[in-house]
Amino acid sequence: MKHVVLFTIDALRRDVLGLYGGTSGRTPFFDSLASEGLVFDQAYSVAPYTQASFPGILTSSYLFDTLKAEKLSAKRTLISEALKSKGVTTAAFHSNAYLSGYFGWNRGWDAFYDSMEEDVDLLNPYIKGNVINRKVDQWLGTVDLGRSLFLWVHYMDVHEPYVPDRRFVERVDGSIRLSAQEMFGLFKSTILPRNAGDKATVALLRSLYEAHVCEADEYARELFGILDRHGVLRDATVIFTTDHGEEFGEHGGLSHDGKMYDELVHVPQIVVNPPEGKGGRCATLVSGLDIPPTVLHLFGLESEPNFQGHSFFPLNHYSAKGVYGEAVGKLAHKIKETDQPAYYYREGALKVIYRKEEDGWELYDLASDSEEKNNIMSTSPEAGRMKQKLEPRINRVYL
Repeated sequence: MKHVVLFTIDALRRDVLGLYGGTSGRTPFFDSLASEGLVFDQAYSVAPYTQASFPGILTSSYLFDTLKAEKLSAKRTLISEALKSKGVTTAAFHSNAYLSGYFGWNRGWDAFYDSMEEDVDLLNPYIKGNVINRKVDQWLGTVDLGRSLFLWVHYMDVHEPYVPDRRFVERVDGSIRLSAQEMFGLFKSTILPRNAGDKATVALLRSLYEAHVCEADEYARELFGILDRHGVLRDATVIFTTDHGEEFGEHGGLSHDGKMYDELVHVPQIVVNPPEGKGGRCATLVSGLDIPPTVLHLFGLESEPNFQGHSFFPLNHYSAKGVYGEAVGKLAHKIKETDQPAYYYREGALKVIYRKEEDGWELYDLASDSEEKNNIMSTSPEAGRMKQKLEPRINRVYL
């Protein structure tokens, strides 16, 4: 493959997309990608929030292997570094402070835009997707596309605070008549303190969130148009996914904290113009850890020795395995020094979770309990085996 594009949207739940059972008609562009791609039905993030999930997506490693004092370890290899060393042009465009050059994520990129010098406001504390698109458009006009290109584009438009434009709110619920300041007030009074007690307010927040998803869908259509106009799409595979989902009271909270439930770690993923499987769906468990090796495979390159994942392709060579995740188990907007790790492991329909802070174990059978409400750790004959799968990961030494 001549070009590979990694397109990620922060905090995108899989169940808001029509192709995963979301409300029909709200995400027409994302849904249209299914016919041109391979849809992964069992893709999992390695963690439930950005700082812990992107080590998987960009370095094929886990949080406790990757970050030291929140900065990227020199021991890890970014996909950009692996590709640049092989002569591939690399470029990144995003607006997430946790992935900025300050934290070391700018290594190995020929072009790296992280928006940290831009002016933003409290209501929209990130650069919107249409502006990111313009940056991509301008840069593509200056680069030699005769060389292989790896392009990473990341949107923040779905992320809190939920203050969508009126036209996108109309697509979800025309009865909502909140001003931008009132929407931001909900962020301060409800999301920040994780106050999920009032179901009507939580439902309202979900509607505002879905309005942002409609917005991202529109920007994504524009982005693909830009890629097509520059001739990139003709010879490209696009990997579309997210770093994590979003909670709306399913397990007593809001936003995306250090919990390991499926609303946060079971993510959407489509490979557009794949080397095989176009128009199909893949039911195999795969991990965000597998994205960097897949990118290298698409360029016909060998995987890096310290990448821990495996290429999705060829599909019949992908070995069936469980998926694992780890994070600091924070339960608030910011990580506290006293917060302890949390872990999960899924194999087949079973998922085991351990939170060190409470020394608490949970086990769920997702085939019969997809909402993870019935903890069967004390009753399942599989409990011991699943616990043994996760125990070697617990108490690993931090970098």
